[in-house]
Amino acid sequence: MHAYTGNVLHVDLTKQTTQVGHLEPEFLKKYLGGVGLATRLVYDNTPAGCDPLGPENVLVFACSAFAGTPIPVGTKHGVAAKSPLTGLIGDSLSGSHFSEMLRRAGWDALVLKGKAPRWTVLFIDDDRVTFLDASRYLGRGAVEVQSDIREQIGDENVRVSAIGPAGENLVRFASIDNDGRQVGRTGNGAVMGSKRLKAIAIRGTKPITVADPAGLMQEGLKLIKTSQGPGTLKYRSLGTPSNVLNMNAIGVLPTRNFSETTFEHADTISGEYLRDHFRVKAVACSGCSIACEQWGVVREGKYKGAKIGLDYEPLFAVGSNCGIGDLPAIIKLVQMADDLGMDGMSAGVVISWAMECYERGLLTKEDFDGLEPNFGNDDAAVALMEKIAHRDGIGDLLAEGTKRASEKLGKGSEHFAMHSKGLELPGYDPRSLKTTAAGYAVGTRGACHNRSLAYELDIKGVFDRFSAGPGRGPKMVQNENFACVLDCLVLCKFLRNCFDDFDTDVARIYTMTTGIDLTPEELAAVGERVCNLKKAFNIREGWTRADDTLPPRILEDPIPDGPSKGYFVSREELALLIDDYYQARGWTEEGLIPRDKLIELGLADIAEEIGVDAVPAAVIVKEG
Repeated sequence: MHAYTGNVLHVDLTKQTTQVGHLEPEFLKKYLGGVGLATRLVYDNTPAGCDPLGPENVLVFACSAFAGTPIPVGTKHGVAAKSPLTGLIGDSLSGSHFSEMLRRAGWDALVLKGKAPRWTVLFIDDDRVTFLDASRYLGRGAVEVQSDIREQIGDENVRVSAIGPAGENLVRFASIDNDGRQVGRTGNGAVMGSKRLKAIAIRGTKPITVADPAGLMQEGLKLIKTSQGPGTLKYRSLGTPSNVLNMNAIGVLPTRNFSETTFEHADTISGEYLRDHFRVKAVACSGCSIACEQWGVVREGKYKGAKIGLDYEPLFAVGSNCGIGDLPAIIKLVQMADDLGMDGMSAGVVISWAMECYERGLLTKEDFDGLEPNFGNDDAAVALMEKIAHRDGIGDLLAEGTKRASEKLGKGSEHFAMHSKGLELPGYDPRSLKTTAAGYAVGTRGACHNRSLAYELDIKGVFDRFSAGPGRGPKMVQNENFACVLDCLVLCKFLRNCFDDFDTDVARIYTMTTGIDLTPEELAAVGERVCNLKKAFNIREGWTRADDTLPPRILEDPIPDGPSKGYFVSREELALLIDDYYQARGWTEEGLIPRDKLIELGLADIAEEIGVDAVPAAVIVKEG
């Protein structure tokens, strides 16, 4: 094989032992790498019903097929485990030099199980594995500790993935940082913390070969040129913060905990305002030719010196959704989330929930240790960010995530707890984006725009975003499968429009890279296979159709004003959309997977565990 090594490093942190597993080319071809390979290894190595924060839950890192090759925007990795936030599959992605170094050390994947007897830095030095004492790093930020670990090892080329105080304190939406890039959603940083693993350091010295070097170089150069063309212009000029004004204009920008969908201060938190007043540079992931991340720095005022790369999702979460219309405060809050080691999206949404609880009198000033967290109070938001990471006072409740916090508090706060399956909603209010609403509801990791790409169908006008008519299921499935293939390869989604014919072009590039023959049809089948694999994991862990739902605010409260005024997603509409999606997937009315379908997808072993007799899904009648 080329690119791949065919080797998986299994590490038992409890026993401090290692074992090498081997992957055959046909197995790699079925899952490709990234999220697909990581999910399969989690399924195979995690016992059903295990505690997500217990030693039996495994944490898996899996390389892209293209890590360290000339293919741009492909040096990424997938991370997966049973999520402590949702209790279901928790998969995340990150792009950095860590991905390439894991491959150069000789590994396609890393499987971590058990719990170390003391806080540990795992040092993988090619074939050698050392368990280093991490006590000196405890309490330290996820970003700053990486350079100190390199200094301890004595090699600036060592790449590090680390958790911050949030991961140490088992905040359920804790993240993992590597080179300033985050394995952000679903709480995999808490899984790492539960294993007493402060960081993973890797040094790899082995070459990465490809099957057709000359041909692949030409393909890489072609992609670089295309990726710097008009299709990615908005990402290169403004980055994803360009979404702020666009989403505000159509009335879907979540504001004050999704109670509104337009923000009066959208202009001053926009990508344009960032570019004109705070931007210092654009930053790229390892091997990336696009450079979408816009770095801003605060040069004066109380947050002077704060500096971070801003993406739309954490920006909305700590900005408009908390009623904060001041970019210096937003830059500070996102920097804190990254260094404290927690998902800025979930952190912002849970803080906005707490702010609404305070404004409604459900939580008092005394509950917040003297803070007055009204919407727009950036000082309170900064204090709450620290409290969450250290589980201090009210932070202990908020560290559980919006779902658990609202269930514990009660008092009707569940109505405006903005999550699906425990994962906080992203930055597109779905009340006037009906296809998006269905995508959030059925998502295997919870509410996620990135895994479904359903929001494109609404925003680009493929469907009328204000209605919930039938016939969307096939396009939803097509988009979701396509997104999944990108997550398995792993290729950045910003590259998705840079191919003449995606399946044909990418299958050819994969074969030129790995030497494994892959047809366009086989490539497309990976998306459906892995989407069903994730669903199978969730079914095994107790998922039912009742979990495919949205917050009561989305299902009952019409948007109060703006371009989308009056719209919401009724329960009847959501049920219709979900039926349509299930039917397109070939699942039963209850969302279960027939045995025959699993066998057809090459998941025969799983079919015996969770497959059901084929029962046709609800018949969807097209309008007209």
